[in-house]
Amino acid sequence: MRFTGILIGTADPQRLTEYYGRILGEPGFTDSGYTGWMFGSAWITVGPHSEVTGNNLQPGRLIWNLESDDVRADAARFTAAGAIVIAEPYTMRDDGVSWIATFADPDGNYFQLMAPMQM
Repeated sequence: MRFTGILIGTADPQRLTEYYGRILGEPGFTDSGYTGWMFGSAWITVGPHSEVTGNNLQPGRLIWNLESDDVRADAARFTAAGAIVIAEPYTMRDDGVSWIATFADPDGNYFQLMAPMQM
């Protein structure tokens, strides 16, 4: 098996497409109400879903991540593009390299920038 992507279901795909477009740049595809951005070999896709209405009431239940070699610089770029900041870049370890920044989209879904995992 391999992971191929995540669908962010919404009642307002145009709003999320515009939001993520400002942050992530030009999408890789737009078709039939669905829009996607490719990172590595996986897609982050926004689209309509019949079981989704309103804002996410439990945004911490599922958080998707993008790996970044420079979390602080990419977080500043996301913020300048209008990203909703939940947590400014911080580290969970004292190693100075394990950076994380948390954001939300207009539906209240959380996503993060994370430094490459050091094992």
